[in-house]
Amino acid sequence: MNIFRKKDPRQTKTEMVRNLRTIDLVFLGLGSMVGTGIFTITGIGAAEYAGPSLMISIILAAIAVGISALFYAEFASRLPANGGAYSYVYATLGEFPAWLVGWMIIMEFLTAISSVASGWGSYLKGLLASFGITLPKALSGTFDPNQGHYIDLLPVLVMVAVTALVLLNSKSILRFNSFLVILKFSALALFIIAGIFFINTDNWTNFAPFGFIQPHGGKGILAGASIMFFAFLGFESLSMTVDEVKEPQKTVPRGIILSLIVVTILYILVTLVLTGMVHYTKLGVDDAVAFALRHVGLAWAANYVSTVAILTLITVCISMTFALSRTVYSISRDGLLPKELSAISEKTKTPNSATFLVGIFAIVFTGIIPLASLAEFVNICTLAYLIVLAIALIKLRKDKASSEEDQFKTPLVPILPIISIIISLFLMSQFKMITWIAFGIALLLGILIYYLYGYKNSIIKDN
Repeated sequence: MNIFRKKDPRQTKTEMVRNLRTIDLVFLGLGSMVGTGIFTITGIGAAEYAGPSLMISIILAAIAVGISALFYAEFASRLPANGGAYSYVYATLGEFPAWLVGWMIIMEFLTAISSVASGWGSYLKGLLASFGITLPKALSGTFDPNQGHYIDLLPVLVMVAVTALVLLNSKSILRFNSFLVILKFSALALFIIAGIFFINTDNWTNFAPFGFIQPHGGKGILAGASIMFFAFLGFESLSMTVDEVKEPQKTVPRGIILSLIVVTILYILVTLVLTGMVHYTKLGVDDAVAFALRHVGLAWAANYVSTVAILTLITVCISMTFALSRTVYSISRDGLLPKELSAISEKTKTPNSATFLVGIFAIVFTGIIPLASLAEFVNICTLAYLIVLAIALIKLRKDKASSEEDQFKTPLVPILPIISIIISLFLMSQFKMITWIAFGIALLLGILIYYLYGYKNSIIKDN
C-alpha cells in the first residue's frame, strides 16, 4: 500500500478556458481578502485580543502570510496546475499528504465562506435595525435553542444567491466581482478619510493592554495575529485558477504578491482609524466599521458603509466559492472524491456538480455555526496545511534545485520555510482547546475518507 505515490499535475488536461489576466487575479485576491476580516474581525480583534496594538498583530500576520505567499508563487510558477496547495503537495510529498492538504483546504474554505456570510448577515441586520426592522428571533441567529435561535436566515439566502452566481462562466463572475471590489474600496476610503477627523489619541494610550503574549494564550499581540491571520485568507485562492489563467507561470505570482501588498496596507489604515475613533473596549461588535461611524455621529456614512458591506462582502463568498469548487473539481478528477464532482458544464465550462456541493455545505454551516467558532477553525486548518506546504517547498528544491529562467523562486530556502513552520506553530498554540478538538475530529474524518474511499479509487494505481 503506497500512500505516498506521486502525480505530476502538469500532465492533467483541462476542459476549462484560459481567459483570466493579472488584473482579474488581483481583483479576485482583493475580493477574497477584503471582507469580514476588515469590516468585522478588526473590531473583535481589538476588543478581545490585542487592543490598539492589533496593528502590530496585523503586521505579524501579514509577514506570516507573505512568506507563505512566496511559496505559492514559486509552486504556481514551477508546477502550474489547478488545485493549489493540494496539487503542489501531490507532486512533491505524495498522495496521502496531498489528500490531507486538500481536505484541510475544503474545511478552511467551507468555514471561511460561512463566516463571511455570517458577517454579511450581521451588517444587514444592523442596517435594518437602524430603520426599526427586525427578523423573528428564531430566524436571526445560529442554532441555540436556549436563546430562541434556530437558523440565521439572511446568510443562508446570500449563499443561495452566491452559488447561483458561481455557476456562471468564470469571466462573467470575476467581472461582477471586480465591480463589487471597487464599490467596497469606496466605502473603506470614506471610512478612513472621514474617521481621521474623529481620532482621539487618548484611545491609543493603553496601546497593548494584553501584552505581547499571555502564558495560556487567548489574548495579546500574538493571539491577535492568530485571529487576524483570518483576514488574509483567500490569497491562496489565486493559485486555484491556474487552468483558467493566461501564462500562469507569470500571472499567478504577480496576482498573489500585488493583492497581498494592497490588503496589508488597507488593514493597517482601517485598524489605526478604528481604534482611534472608538476605545477598543467598545469594539466587540459584528459591524465594527459602521459602529465606529455611528459612535461619532456619522450615521449617513455608517449607513453607506453598511449598505456597501452588505453588497460587497458577497465578493468574498464569490471568490472563495469559486476557488473551493475548483479544488473539489481537482481532487475529484484524481479519483479521491466521487468522479461526478469533476463534471464540467458544456455551456459555461465550469464544474457545476462541485459548485452545487460546496454551496449546499456552506449554506448548512452558515445557518447553524457561530462566527467566532468559524474564524478560529478556519485559521487552524490553514496554518496546518501551510506547514505541509513549507515542507513541500523544501522537498521541491531538493528534488529539482534548478528552475527555468522566467520561473519565480522563493529566496532563502530552506530558511524561510523553516521560519514559516515556526510562526505557524506559534500561531496555532494560541487557539482554544475546543478549536483543537474540532480540528482533530475533522482530521480524523479526512483520514477515514481517504482509507475507505480515496486510496482505492485514485487514478494512480500501485505498480
